[in-house]
Parts: sequence; C-alpha cells; structure tokens
Amino acid sequence: MSILTAIILASLFGGALSIAVAALFAFSARPEWVPMLVSYAIGALLGAAFLEILPHAFELSKNIEHTAATILFGILLFFVLEKLVLWRHCHVGDECEAHGADRDHGHDHGRSGLMIMIGDTFHNFVDGIIIAAAFIADFQTGAVTALAIIAHEIPQEVGDFLILLHSGYTKRQAFLLNLISSLATLVGGILAYFTLQSLQDWTPFFLGIAAASMIYVAVADLIPGLHKRAELRATLQQALLIGMGIGSIWMVKAVLGVD
Repeated sequence: MSILTAIILASLFGGALSIAVAALFAFSARPEWVPMLVSYAIGALLGAAFLEILPHAFELSKNIEHTAATILFGILLFFVLEKLVLWRHCHVGDECEAHGADRDHGHDHGRSGLMIMIGDTFHNFVDGIIIAAAFIADFQTGAVTALAIIAHEIPQEVGDFLILLHSGYTKRQAFLLNLISSLATLVGGILAYFTLQSLQDWTPFFLGIAAASMIYVAVADLIPGLHKRAELRATLQQALLIGMGIGSIWMVKAVLGVD
C-alpha cells in the first residue's frame, strides 16, 4: 500500500468512524436530556481547546504572540459571523432574538451549530496534516497516530452533535454536517502529502482559529443559557457535567499519550 493511499484511507475511515461512534452516543440521548447534556458539550469544547489544540498550536508556533493574536482574531471573527447570522434572521421575517427571546424556545436558529462546524472543519483539516506527516515519517507511526486521532475526536464529536441538536438541527442534518466537516481531514491529508512544509507553517493559524471557535461557542453562546437555571441543584449538575466533558478529553489524552 502506498503512503498516499494509506493517508486517504486513514482520513476517510477515521472521520467516518469517530462520527458514527459519537452519533450513536449523542442520538441515543432522550430529547429532554439534550439541554442538560449541553453542559457536557461545553466541557468537551473547552477541554479540546485548552488541553489539546492550544498547547499543540503554541508548540508548533514560531511566534507565540502571532498565535495568540490569531486566537483573538478568531474570537472577533466568530462574533462578527454570529452578528451576520442574527442580521439575516432579523430581516427575513423570523422572530429575531435581538427583539424576542429565541433561546427560551430551546434553539438559536442554528448559530451555535454553524460556529462550531466552521471551527471543527479547521481542526479536521489540521488532523489531516498530522496524519500525513506521521505516515510520511513512518508507516507504523502513521497508523498509530490515525487511531489516536480517531479516539480523541470521539468525545469532542459527541459535544458537536449535542450542540447541533440544541441549536435546532435535526439528527440527519447534524450527521450530514459532521460528515461533510470530516472531509476536511482528507483535504488536509492530501494537500500535506504534496506540500507538507508550507502547510506546516500554517498549522498554528488553523489550530488557533479552531480553538477560537470552540471557546467562543462555549463562552458566548452556551454558558449564558445555563444561567437561566440558577438553583443550587441545577448549578451543581451543570458544573459536574462540564467537568466530565473536560475530563473525557483529558482521559483520552492521558491513556493514548496524544500530544
């Protein structure tokens, strides 16, 4: 088997497998559980951003200040993007959250889902670069790296599915969006195979944008909704689930030794 064929198979199989496992878990949850499990999704997003993506971005960066600036730029970018989505809904006859309160109805016209899919696409693209680099270095290393990426993607993908459902998407739409986003892994892998050195220089930028999307969605879109239930029991439940989300990312990294 050629290296390029291995990269293509690992990228396609890895993305499909992680999405299938995550969907099996997320879709088995009862509809009334989804708002509660959003707390887990918050933890998974923050854990992926701060425990995995950002350390990797800073490690690969030739200029930490530039990488930090990229994260700030990404947060501003997603703020503007969300404003554009809000503006669209305020001008097409839908009930406008700026004038009403869509969050009270359990969804946000897909805004959170849109943000997280954009960031996840950047992240998947970088995963493809990592897989290609590993296979080029050594076939066995490539196989192990691909398996590790599949494993550490699953808890994050579960969070993505829950956010898409919470954001108003159907199960079919959520699955298709995640599947399309996963194709970025294949694109990153193929491009990296032919132009690895130039893409490696851009890797911290892609990772910074991916982390920014996760931080923005968790902090700006999802956490404020948790404050609508201020009673002690709900607060403890939310904190526990956020901790479980963070812990799932940390546990996978610790078990697999993912850097």
